[in-house]
Amino acid sequence: MTLAVFTFVILLGNVLKEVLPLLVSGQASLATVGEFIGLLIPYVWLYALPMAVLAAILLAFGRFSADHELTAARASGISLLSLSWPVLLLSLLLCGVCAFINLELGPWCRKAYKDLRFQFLAEISGALLPERQFIRDPSGLMFYVGRNRQGNLSDILIFHQQTNGAVTKIRAESGRLEVDTTNAVFRLHLTGVRGVALADGQEQLLNLQKPVLELPLPKRRSERSTSLSDLTFSELLREYRKLERRLLAPAAGTNSAPALSPETNVSRERAEVLSPVRVELHRKLALSFSCFGFALIGIPLGIRVQRRESNVGFTLALVLVVIYYGFILVGSGLEARPEFLPHLWMWAPNFLFQIVGAGLLWRVNRGL
Repeated sequence: MTLAVFTFVILLGNVLKEVLPLLVSGQASLATVGEFIGLLIPYVWLYALPMAVLAAILLAFGRFSADHELTAARASGISLLSLSWPVLLLSLLLCGVCAFINLELGPWCRKAYKDLRFQFLAEISGALLPERQFIRDPSGLMFYVGRNRQGNLSDILIFHQQTNGAVTKIRAESGRLEVDTTNAVFRLHLTGVRGVALADGQEQLLNLQKPVLELPLPKRRSERSTSLSDLTFSELLREYRKLERRLLAPAAGTNSAPALSPETNVSRERAEVLSPVRVELHRKLALSFSCFGFALIGIPLGIRVQRRESNVGFTLALVLVVIYYGFILVGSGLEARPEFLPHLWMWAPNFLFQIVGAGLLWRVNRGL
């Protein structure tokens, strides 16, 4: 139940910002929106699953302690460690689930979501030329469409002002707009075309032999420009090794290893180039073990709180989550400063929560 709650809360931001407007405006069907949401859910689980484990443990053991069931268990000769080991074992199993989601499934789904959204927006954007409005294209063209019926246009007016001040005016009775996502262009096929060029106060009729206009779509991001967080673990490893080979490869026309900078700065420059990829590798691995740290600290804290109310458990879970991901954010912010070892900051919250959780669990088990 906590997993469903946290998934809904985290997913809500993405849905409201990117997906819901497409549904409300009638541009996307329910099936398309469902496909968008389905691809977002595994990526959201990177963060929702550890938070759900922590909240569930705090709620369960808080109620367990508030109802004095721990006292009854101890009176029956059952220690807290005996009661806790199934939960800790479950948290280790969930670490494996988190690892699969974090290292492979989540980034793959995130990239698939972005590709699907790009293709969808590219396909509908051509049909969204509003009627009776002037629309300026980034290439410098200005469009006016009297009527638009799902890409079938009529009463078309196109202006183009060139850098030398000349203005081209094209009027067409009708037209058809198609989207070529493979070549990333719009194609506007015009019929009944008349064109006039205005230059130096004189008009000149244009002879349009091929009344087809091509406009570029926004370019899909290349593999290298893809965000590091959207790469799978295997892709990150390949990227890291490729950067290493590039930094160590001999310069063209020489037989010795290159010096990208003076010898004293080579190691530092190499560390700065590799640091972002190294930080992301460690971040993915470290987040995969968050469930165990949350479980270890959640059991004794839930018993210490001794409250039945669910809001107390959720509040405490959020506080611990802020502390945990605060270390992650600090490490990410220092990725350009390799001298501060930002990749080790990714492991700091795991070690902190596990050490503190083990100490608290030992004290609660001893009745201290």
